[in-house]
Amino acid sequence: MTTLATLVASGVVAENVPLGPYTTYKAGGPARFMTEVEDVRALGELVDAGVARDLPVLVVGRGSNLVVADAGFTGLVIRLGSKFAGIEVKGTRVRAGGAAPLAHVARSSVDQGLTGLEFFVGVPGSVGGAVRQNAGCFGTETRDRLIRASIIDLADGARREAGPEDLEMSYRHSNVGPTEIVVDALFQASPGDGDLGRAELRRITRWRRDNQPGGTFNAGSVFKNPPGATAGEIIDSLGLKGLTVGDVSVSAKHANFFVAGPGATSGDIRRLVDEVKDRVFEDTGTMLEPEIQFVGFEDEH
Repeated sequence: MTTLATLVASGVVAENVPLGPYTTYKAGGPARFMTEVEDVRALGELVDAGVARDLPVLVVGRGSNLVVADAGFTGLVIRLGSKFAGIEVKGTRVRAGGAAPLAHVARSSVDQGLTGLEFFVGVPGSVGGAVRQNAGCFGTETRDRLIRASIIDLADGARREAGPEDLEMSYRHSNVGPTEIVVDALFQASPGDGDLGRAELRRITRWRRDNQPGGTFNAGSVFKNPPGATAGEIIDSLGLKGLTVGDVSVSAKHANFFVAGPGATSGDIRRLVDEVKDRVFEDTGTMLEPEIQFVGFEDEH
């Protein structure tokens, strides 16, 4: 019988693995257990071992919207390995594994003369994270191009094929549960012009470089945009650019990006997020909702 103990003993599951290197903030404590899986069979082993029954489970992709507490995470962290990062183009449909970087999906589709997925080059995450959070930018969201996603529930091994309606996708939301893992997704692109597509990729990349704090430790947009406004504009209007807690500050370039220095802790990040949220609510009555995920904190967002 497969158990967590046997998976640890065999080296399939590692213990006390630092999680900072797996996040874009490069901060946070260790995972009590961690494993990287390369195929569906390995996921089946985790199901057989009952890991999702006995432990909290955290699926980590590129860590671009994740803050792990300094004390770490007491459960099991699961990452999809490189074999889940493949991208296949057939006609106007693009199938990508859950670990595929979104920028690679965008460029692969353009290289095949397709259009419609260029927006993914502006999202610093993976396909699995994009489905889970309905990621988007420049007026397009994942649900606009998703045909269906293949999802496995680590609690019982059940597999479902789900489209945007099945997933109840809305702004930065889906019903993908905490024990579910997106193993691949199928997207609908459109016939296009490769040169025009590459020009669009350059435009998006240039906009990000000009308007966002590249080359820094950050997690992208910290807060979701409230109806009728953007979180960055609200924060900027209150003069909060440059506000600092510890070694983390509100970016002078984009107020909805919080930039961490080399001495930053996850506690610093959390305190700055709470400080900005409180000030915005006190001054405007708007309650901002974090887009980034806090894990391992006593009072998680």
